[in-house]
Amino acid sequence: MESPQPVDLRNQRALSDWLPGRLAAEEPEILVVGDVMLDGWWSGSIERLCREAPAPVVDLQSRESAPGGAANTAMNLAALGARVAVAGIIGTDDAGTDLRRQLQAAGIDVRHLYAHPDMVTTTKIRISSGGQVMLRLDDSARTIPAAALGALAGAVRAAVVRKAAVLVCDYGTGVLAEPVRNTLVQALEGDGRPLVVVDAHDPRPWAVLQPDLVTPNAQETARLLDQRLPDGPARADAVGAEADALLAATGARAVVATLDRDGTVLLTPGGAAHRTWARPAAEKQASGAGDTFVAALTLARSVGLPLTASLDLAQAAADVVVHQPGTSVCSTAQLSRYLEAFADTALDADELERQLEAHRAQGQRIVLTNGCFDVLHSGHTRYLNQAKQLGDILVVALNSDDSVRRLKGPDRPINAVAERAAVVAALSCVDYVTVFDTPTAGPLIRQLRPEVYAKGGDYTPEMLAETPDVEEHGGRVVILDYVAERSTTAVVNRIRAGEGAAQVN
Repeated sequence: MESPQPVDLRNQRALSDWLPGRLAAEEPEILVVGDVMLDGWWSGSIERLCREAPAPVVDLQSRESAPGGAANTAMNLAALGARVAVAGIIGTDDAGTDLRRQLQAAGIDVRHLYAHPDMVTTTKIRISSGGQVMLRLDDSARTIPAAALGALAGAVRAAVVRKAAVLVCDYGTGVLAEPVRNTLVQALEGDGRPLVVVDAHDPRPWAVLQPDLVTPNAQETARLLDQRLPDGPARADAVGAEADALLAATGARAVVATLDRDGTVLLTPGGAAHRTWARPAAEKQASGAGDTFVAALTLARSVGLPLTASLDLAQAAADVVVHQPGTSVCSTAQLSRYLEAFADTALDADELERQLEAHRAQGQRIVLTNGCFDVLHSGHTRYLNQAKQLGDILVVALNSDDSVRRLKGPDRPINAVAERAAVVAALSCVDYVTVFDTPTAGPLIRQLRPEVYAKGGDYTPEMLAETPDVEEHGGRVVILDYVAERSTTAVVNRIRAGEGAAQVN
């Protein structure tokens, strides 16, 4: 589906199936600097043990290779429409030749990929059988030749010119040692600096760069805080409470802590600003979802998409990849199809009731909220993120088109219910969407019996007609933050008046 008219990406809050194509059309120039690798995926059958030791014999049936590490990040950026250059160090060995060939085939600029005869191209070979990884073989250089570091430093200085973003991928192999890091810091000084994103095993040495974003995973976040993080949902809360410490340690304007199955947490000087929730797949031979996430995040931010929307888009891209085996990438077409699939996700009340009973059987708490959600804005996304954190499963009930007209007038809704459902369902914090046509959500509440009914705005529980229906089955009403001057009506009025995006945060 194409966007019906040009869109100011700075004011785009919702994920629609046309958005990945719109981002790709911008073709931002992005430089990836870091530890490029070659991933190997060797698979075969196991039918016997070897004679020398009680170890299985794998009869290899296929050998595949794919760019890994920073090279996988570059591949994802290219697949999402960016014009990508990669800077790193490889050997003159077969692995280096294979890696360069695959990057070139993807349209990536490899002029700054320096090959040195004394260098070993980093490889990670996974050996599997029956869908299970049995062993991983890692090969890398123990030391990086000084001449190679000098050549990369010189390449980086020239490569950053006229880039929309610079993405640093530091996996700790020594390729991004002081000569390269110091040159990069100097090259990025002054006005007109591009977006700078750091994805590093240890972001602390990069604090001098004052990056716009850093993306530590759960283990890296724990090391930065020098503490053990709790498992499960409490982990996100624990990370959110340490926003100031993480920002200080990394020198970043914002930190995005990626927490695997628990999604991500955006940390800014004001604390935890946004959450995403992962839609994990069953365990598979998958690798590189973090590379996909940071690539999509960097692409979206480099063309001006708001940070919270960029996070939701990056989470969607990562969700695509975790359902694919091996070291995979998410393309513009795949991401569009993934978002398009939410268009038909609104369930009727009876089917939704059956789904929720299955969740209750697993001890999960149901949160229900409702509204028109016509033109999605930052107030909506903040409110829905808060609602999600009140329980385990978030259900959003949308007013039907006729219901919206009765509430808002004959010129509303702006978007039909199918479009509204698709946009809301695509948010990672939303688990289910349904539609109701009654004057209040009371009948739906009596059928679904949520443990929590969340409502945003300047209400009290006593003001809500639905409160007796909630309390009848032991539920509770929670009033969430009221976001002044950010109502849909205010947004629509600004659009109709031709006012600029700067007034819509």
